[in-house]
Amino acid sequence: MLKEYIESIKDKKVSVIGIGVSNTPLIRLLARAGVRVTAHDKKLPEQMPELARELEDLGVRLVLGPDYLSGVDGDIVFRTPGLRPDVPALQAAAARGAQVTSEMEVFLSLCPATVIAVTGSDGKTTTTTVISELLKAQGYRVFVGGNIGTPLLDRTDEMTKEDFCVLELSSFQLLTMRQSPHVAVITNLAPNHLDVHKDMDEYIAAKENIFLHQGKNDILVTNLDNDLTVASARRAPGQVRWFSRRDVAYASCTLGAAIQVCGMEVMDASEIRLPGVHNIENYLAAFAATADYVDPEVMRRVAMEFGGVEHRLELVRELDGVRYYNDSIASSPSRTIAGLRSFDQKVILIAGGYDKHIPYDVLGPEAVAHVKSLHLCGATEEKIYQAVVNAPGYSSEEMPIAFHKDYEEMLHAIRQEAKAGDVVLFSPASASFDRFPNFMKRGEYFKDLVRALQ
Repeated sequence: MLKEYIESIKDKKVSVIGIGVSNTPLIRLLARAGVRVTAHDKKLPEQMPELARELEDLGVRLVLGPDYLSGVDGDIVFRTPGLRPDVPALQAAAARGAQVTSEMEVFLSLCPATVIAVTGSDGKTTTTTVISELLKAQGYRVFVGGNIGTPLLDRTDEMTKEDFCVLELSSFQLLTMRQSPHVAVITNLAPNHLDVHKDMDEYIAAKENIFLHQGKNDILVTNLDNDLTVASARRAPGQVRWFSRRDVAYASCTLGAAIQVCGMEVMDASEIRLPGVHNIENYLAAFAATADYVDPEVMRRVAMEFGGVEHRLELVRELDGVRYYNDSIASSPSRTIAGLRSFDQKVILIAGGYDKHIPYDVLGPEAVAHVKSLHLCGATEEKIYQAVVNAPGYSSEEMPIAFHKDYEEMLHAIRQEAKAGDVVLFSPASASFDRFPNFMKRGEYFKDLVRALQ
């Protein structure tokens, strides 16, 4: 199907906006097939010299730098997920009749495998990874991609209808999506990415595209314990399969005395290797999504053995009895709250980062309940500080707060403060973009600093 698609566009001009992780393989694929491609990116040639030379050698015309959106003249325009579809360049392209799409939208239209896709405000990557591990353990061939970092369009011809494709999809990818997977998973919904989305309504509407285009035989797996997902599910055109930690009688996948999936007992929650209530919820979602394909004993074995995903409550090291955890994935208050609740003691919390213009009030009471001392660094430090000091029960004696100019200074101070038995949790409750290109680089930097401690 991929070959047929490429043949169908060979007489058209293609504009690809964004030369990043998802679009670079697309550009290479099209250019090598003889398609006329213009690639646009805000980066300058000197910021990607080798890649720029490679693409030019393939015959790709490059439009780089501050004016990268000028002259978007393709008959087909692939937008990068981080670019809003209502920017003037894309609106002008659509007005003159161009097809504005994305790598993921084309992939979904061509993929022959059974697609299970995951979105939500928190837990997307862990749930996506667990679903893939469950299917692999059952013996299926599985392709994993999307927002998790691996584009898949150029691998479509490797896939068959017997295979599975498991995708993590962000709200940015879903914003213009007009096709939904066979199984759609929404882990939860909470305020997030309001620096990009117009408001919470647009954010939720984008997430809902993961299921709005399903048929009556498709499945939405969603959270019965989250008011926003319950409200969204009323618009589902297909079957709704719930998961819940609370309502044992009603949901398809529940946590009661033991975890049950569609009436089948799987395991006790205490047997799940990953710590934290939020990871129990991630497993409930994954079990519900794979209930038609994976045996209960396989579910139990995977949950007991799987060690987790990097940058998600990742134990970096223990030094002089102090455990240091990297939870750099926590780019929102709700994610940090989940991390705090994963420990049975108060922790030394490191927080702060890029401001996504989301509220932090909910973090205050949780910090009072779960934090021994708070160390702040980054653009959101004042917002987090105000949320904590204004929370009921806050005491500066019981929970001192310190501000730091950088992570090195912060970790030096924490090294002097922490005592054997303490937990140091790096869970920023903020995005990374004030200092780092993504949460992975931020987490790697934190881990390097912790490993260097003497």
